[in-house]
Amino acid sequence: MKSKKLDLLKNYNLYCITAENLSLGRNNIEVVKEMLSSGVKIIQYREKKKTLKEKYKEALILRELTLQYNAILIVNDHLDLAKIVGADGVHIGQDDYPIEVARELLGEEFIIGVTTHNKEQAKKAEKEGADYIGLGPIFESFTKENPHPPIGLEILKWATANIKIPVVAIGGIKENNLKQVFENGGKCIAMVSEIVASADIKEKIKNLMKIMEVYKNGTNNS
Repeated sequence: MKSKKLDLLKNYNLYCITAENLSLGRNNIEVVKEMLSSGVKIIQYREKKKTLKEKYKEALILRELTLQYNAILIVNDHLDLAKIVGADGVHIGQDDYPIEVARELLGEEFIIGVTTHNKEQAKKAEKEGADYIGLGPIFESFTKENPHPPIGLEILKWATANIKIPVVAIGGIKENNLKQVFENGGKCIAMVSEIVASADIKEKIKNLMKIMEVYKNGTNNS
């Protein structure tokens, strides 16, 4: 079962992350409904500001929605919340619990993703049993309070050639630079503000998927 879910992270896919503070007044549930109905198959629930009770209630609804659309749900940071709501996986950062602790708590069937910013962190995450890495920020990003400096496209090219687990490119990726990411080895692309801050989320995703299809089908001649 987990291997089929991980296939979504190996191929040309959008990995959408919630950010209610950037969502033009829409709540996370509304935004995720738009994402799922537009064909998105990977949702990460990331919410820093709400209480645990509020997060729990939202995550339960998102779990039901993702099941309805045959999509996977990843919970950011909270191992307990991921387990309680029956999510498919968890995403942890460099300052969160170690991978082995997350694996012991959640079990082998849970997807564990790890944020990485350089080659050493990417290799370490793979060695320690991560199922995928989030690599970035590729470009300058403003979705976090203290953003990491952009790491550029060269490390993405290196990672997709040398890291055997799926590599999810993240950070400052927009419709106007998406081609650069694909041309440097990216396949699974995480986006936050480009989608949640769009006035028309469905139209934005439609445009992104059009670009993606060109590379997925090998018809790019540029």
